[in-house]
Amino acid sequence: MIDAHVHIWRLGRNGCTWPPPDLTAIHRDHDLTDVVRTTAGTGVEHVVLVQSQESEDDTAWLLAEAAASPVAAGVVGWIDPAAIDVRARVERFQRQGPLVGLRVMAQDRPPEWLAAPTLHDMMRHLDEAELTLDLLIRPQHLPASIALAARFPALRMIIDHCAKPGIASHGLDAWREAIAPAAELPNMMCKLSGLITEAAPGEPIEILAPYVEAALGLFGPARLVWGSDWPVLNLNGTYRDWLDFAHSMIPTADQAAVFGGNARAFYRLNA
Repeated sequence: MIDAHVHIWRLGRNGCTWPPPDLTAIHRDHDLTDVVRTTAGTGVEHVVLVQSQESEDDTAWLLAEAAASPVAAGVVGWIDPAAIDVRARVERFQRQGPLVGLRVMAQDRPPEWLAAPTLHDMMRHLDEAELTLDLLIRPQHLPASIALAARFPALRMIIDHCAKPGIASHGLDAWREAIAPAAELPNMMCKLSGLITEAAPGEPIEILAPYVEAALGLFGPARLVWGSDWPVLNLNGTYRDWLDFAHSMIPTADQAAVFGGNARAFYRLNA
């Protein structure tokens, strides 16, 4: 199995400014040793490290960690999408370690940010370099994300955390309506991750069931990728509970794809 969404960080180093101290459950260093300990006995053999900081120092560190570890199969990094030398920055990262894609962090930005022409150079180069794009977005960003995917139909894109539906505010219907057009685009995939932290604290994990069912129904088992969002999921759950619940929701015949095969193909992992 492959966990397609794992974060590591060292507070105050490598460009790390998040999480803040008030997130006490995760406000400490997390590294690959912790990842190995967390995934022990789960069947997860490899992980994809995803940037958590809008810092190229963070990406460089992740690449160095991944290059030295058999556990990390790839890195989704970050660069300033408005940089004038996108190609040179990406190529430098590719030389440093197993870069498989980049992520844009739009969740706290206005939706129109995703439509800015300043993003297009990065999109074009990712396409040419056969890298991927992770989209950290919320439901209000889905129309702009869909337009971006339509503009670059050869670029493989994946929606992180199912676009963070408003689970705590019972936003199932509005979210499903907003994300459905994304599922119609063949270059768009969906990452089954991050849902547990969108639920209200203390809610039973079963509250996620209709969201998982909708994602599976819309994207199908060939375009759904499982990830933990560890250690962020520790804010409202545990690694094993989320893994076991996700397993219970995915038909046995589709589990090999959702829990590894799709991530391997999407990110073109060598592991």
